[in-house]
Amino acid sequence: MVLKEAYKYLLRKVGRNLEEIDAGQTDQLLQFLLEAYSQKRIIGVVGAGRSGLVAKSFAVRLMHLGFNVFVIGETITPALKEGDPLLAVSGSGETAFTVSAAQVAKQVKAKVVAITSFEDSSLARLSDVKVIVPGRISRAQSDDYFSRQLLGIHEPLAPLGTLFELTIAVFFDCLTIELMERLGVGETFMKNRHATVE
Repeated sequence: MVLKEAYKYLLRKVGRNLEEIDAGQTDQLLQFLLEAYSQKRIIGVVGAGRSGLVAKSFAVRLMHLGFNVFVIGETITPALKEGDPLLAVSGSGETAFTVSAAQVAKQVKAKVVAITSFEDSSLARLSDVKVIVPGRISRAQSDDYFSRQLLGIHEPLAPLGTLFELTIAVFFDCLTIELMERLGVGETFMKNRHATVE
């Protein structure tokens, strides 16, 4: 059965990807988030497609932990100001929407945190802090995620994009656990911040 082989492969590859993430980059990200927390800064989160969905799920966890976090593009998102962090997620580091958000953030002197697979990407070059996450083996043929979807252009190596998304999903959950430990926050605190109207 293909399904069984697929989950074995994905679990093995995600585990290897997580092992390859640089501990120094992870610690830099954690310090950045903790500083934003202590200074009560607004944190913006941005990504497109499935990377955007994983980024949004991390934004939910940050909210549960007491961070002042918003998703870029939502109607209630306030303006980022100088020193506020923007957490930008793009496997290729070239997704037009995400790179554009990072460029605007730099214009207002916000700090850009890039989560990407490519050290030499546009997003990584814009960043103040970057975490290079293995998973994307090849770059997309088009920089604009939304254009690719509307035109029906799908990459032949879509499962490789999946590896990036799965890896960052687990990585973000591990960051959540680390932040709980460092902030002294338990599940009761987080449960009290969980949505009651849904």
